[in-house]
Amino acid sequence: MKSKNIKTEKRLRLKKKIRMRIAGDATRPRLAVFRSNKFIYAQAINDATQTTIVSASDATAKGTKVAGAEFVGKEMAKLLKEKGITTVVFDRGGFRYAGRVKILADAARSAGLNF
Repeated sequence: MKSKNIKTEKRLRLKKKIRMRIAGDATRPRLAVFRSNKFIYAQAINDATQTTIVSASDATAKGTKVAGAEFVGKEMAKLLKEKGITTVVFDRGGFRYAGRVKILADAARSAGLNF
């Protein structure tokens, strides 16, 4: 059965292909990003044990979507540094590396994460 949104189907197929190539572990977790129309979410995931190490979203942040994406990137970097993690594998989740996804990644890099 076909879903209603072909664009979403295409993104999910792309996400599956990306996930076949990348994986995170305890020392270098996967930084997974999900972008909805309203918010942006990020999680640091240890794929070996299938656990989320830390997560952040801009649901509580005030301002624009762009400011929210920057907030999430800096927050993820801060939380991961507290856990002693400085290197991650970036998983854009099938979204284009542009706009809010790129802003989140750049903010995380400027806050000290390496990927």
